[in-house]
Amino acid sequence: MTELLTAAQMREIEQAAIASGEVTGLELMEHAGRGVVEAIFEEWPELAKTSHKAVVLCGPGNNGGDGFVVARLLKEWGWEVEVFLYGDPEKLPPDAKVNCARWLEMGEVGTFEEAPKYTHEADIFVDGLFGTGLQRPLEGAVFDWAADRTADPYVAARTVAIDIPSGLCSDSGRELNLSTETVLAGLTVSFHTPKLGHYLAWGSFKSGKTVVADIGLRHIVTSETAVLNEMRDGGILGKATLAHKYSEGHALILSGGSGKTGAARMAARGALRIGAGLVTVGSPPEALQENASHLTAIMLKLIADAEGLAEVLEDKRLNALCLGPGLGTGEAQAALVATALKPNPPGRERSGMRPTRPQGRAHSAPTPGPDASLPLRSIVLDADALTLIAGDATLFSALHDQCVLTPHAGEFARLFPDIAEKLNAPATKGPAYSKVDATREAAKRAGCVVLFKGPDTVIADPSGRCSINSAHYERAAPWLATAGSGDVLAGFITGLLARGFAPMEAAETAAWLHVECARSFGPGLIAEDLPEELPKVFRALEIDKT
Repeated sequence: MTELLTAAQMREIEQAAIASGEVTGLELMEHAGRGVVEAIFEEWPELAKTSHKAVVLCGPGNNGGDGFVVARLLKEWGWEVEVFLYGDPEKLPPDAKVNCARWLEMGEVGTFEEAPKYTHEADIFVDGLFGTGLQRPLEGAVFDWAADRTADPYVAARTVAIDIPSGLCSDSGRELNLSTETVLAGLTVSFHTPKLGHYLAWGSFKSGKTVVADIGLRHIVTSETAVLNEMRDGGILGKATLAHKYSEGHALILSGGSGKTGAARMAARGALRIGAGLVTVGSPPEALQENASHLTAIMLKLIADAEGLAEVLEDKRLNALCLGPGLGTGEAQAALVATALKPNPPGRERSGMRPTRPQGRAHSAPTPGPDASLPLRSIVLDADALTLIAGDATLFSALHDQCVLTPHAGEFARLFPDIAEKLNAPATKGPAYSKVDATREAAKRAGCVVLFKGPDTVIADPSGRCSINSAHYERAAPWLATAGSGDVLAGFITGLLARGFAPMEAAETAAWLHVECARSFGPGLIAEDLPEELPKVFRALEIDKT
């Protein structure tokens, strides 16, 4: 599990370690500087073979203290090192002042105004100006220097940021500057764990390659800690030896009218490929023939209106629904959403298998039957369904803890306009309001899981549990920027819900697989390819060997 910390959480961990006597502040600073140097030599091995030149920019806080350690260690390695300080050396924090003095025994400290701007003479530029604690925008000479990092590709590629590029809010990944000028780094070295800002908003772009240096702190995880969404056990996707189609659940995907049926079919295909035992597309009369001409393994059911949906839902084996892709936003569709959100009729409790461990389903023999602890149907609400809910307070109030909402930024703004306004407001001071903050607040208000889509997809439940499904760095998946990919994701989640995954686990697992399918297929991906790539991804996970 990779925890993603805020600046305050990181500060609390450091202070607790220092207070306990486990480590001193000077030792932490030494470990940090050494971690930066080791990361430089690992990224550019040729730089460790002989002497080179570094320019180190130090700020007025402990991030600057880390910079002085880097300068000293590189100097000891035989490098030519120039150090420039932004601030008054007499006002440095105690540990940073000690390391400044140690450096002064080896070299000089220039003023920030003397720091080189456009130059290719240095092999490495170290950004030790402002770390995770930055609370104000860059300005003046620092602003100009940051602009130069962005303007010169060579300098940017060889800029190493200590903890996080200066000017970037480490809690949100947002630029603390109305003019959006922050340091652009080729390599960022974080300490202990990555920070939220490395994975949100501009964080991955500005940070370049990001590595984490161990500085000897113990991991402390609380309910407030967000985590990186990772597949820790592919075995949760396997099927038990004695499984049958009804033990793996029955998903119902509602289709739109004629000419608007493709989205539902893509969602249905995703649900079937991810392992749901049965998948049915519920179609209005005018689209029945259109859907029938495209479906084989996926079943088809006539659902003319809300009354028809209610009748279909009397089948207790239907345990997961998906509404929204291509559905439409008229009164008839609003009635369908209202019907789907109603509790099961008496005696029609949800059936299927329940996850018996936090990260997925048990791998015992299937145990079909009613589950009285989950009286509400699992429902994925996407696309048009979100628009309907956003415009109808009654529908919004009917949401429950078995729902998963999957908005993109525009849909999120319609559902939670005040939250979106806070998120989109200019970030003029830190810590800035983040996508994690917004998604947690939205999930608590809606009373269900919210999956806020994007390259930095954030998934949260009403309790505050939160993960970031990152499509950045080595998991970049730009091919997902194609029409229909969100419909397939909705289908993935629905299929896992049908199989008995809890809403949060279904959303997290589906989001991870969604990115993995895109990475596996690569260039040329269209949405229809995503479900068909799942078997290859499953084989790579070796789920058949569990």
